[in-house]
Amino acid sequence: MPKDVPFANYVEAVLYGAKITLVDGLISDCGRMVAEGKDKEGWFDMSTLKVPFRVEGKKTMGYELVEQLGWEYPAAVFYPTGGGVGLIGMWKAFGELEELGWVRPGKRPRMIAVQSAGCAPVARGFEQGEKTSRMWQNAATFASGLRVPKPYGDYITLEILRESGGVALSITDEQILASLKDWAKNEGIFLSPEGAAATAAYDHLLSTGYLKPEDRVVFFNTGAGLKYKDVTAEAAGLHRPA
Repeated sequence: MPKDVPFANYVEAVLYGAKITLVDGLISDCGRMVAEGKDKEGWFDMSTLKVPFRVEGKKTMGYELVEQLGWEYPAAVFYPTGGGVGLIGMWKAFGELEELGWVRPGKRPRMIAVQSAGCAPVARGFEQGEKTSRMWQNAATFASGLRVPKPYGDYITLEILRESGGVALSITDEQILASLKDWAKNEGIFLSPEGAAATAAYDHLLSTGYLKPEDRVVFFNTGAGLKYKDVTAEAAGLHRPA
């Protein structure tokens, strides 16, 4: 894992008994090291989209989303997009639900991929009409789950965004932090930075008229805010009192 990973991730791995290698780099560098060493070390590569299990697991979000909305689609789904597997999995679920006849006829939701402005390869690829993304140089954001400089399944994500009539957005760390504080203060929910990127994106799309206040939308908060205490405190300029 990257050496600057949120400390809770490191602590959990230690307590679970993992052998940890801290990498002076990004998640893409970690993935490269796994690919280079898996045959020699006998590792099984569970990386994004390298095995089907992760897509099948993430797919359940699509089933639960539709079930909890009375077997109807929302107008839009906001998904914080690092590797993009959740978005890909949900789109697969929607197709299966329609084949099973479990969803009432209607247009699928517009899929909204949300990234940090400090690492936004998918948003840039979408804006420039590209079929795949390009490696993002000098990726930096306190939303660690969004710090993926070149998603493996970027071409699938971009295809889904266009097919659904959705969009990919990049949100600054300042906007992410402001939304995180707003939701904590007014809703009592400590979002992960990635989840706060989604709520900030919603505010933006309301202001532009892309969505209306009455539109039924779903945000995915893809992590617990308490697991990001160190990076969130740093972003907010907070320090332990003397």
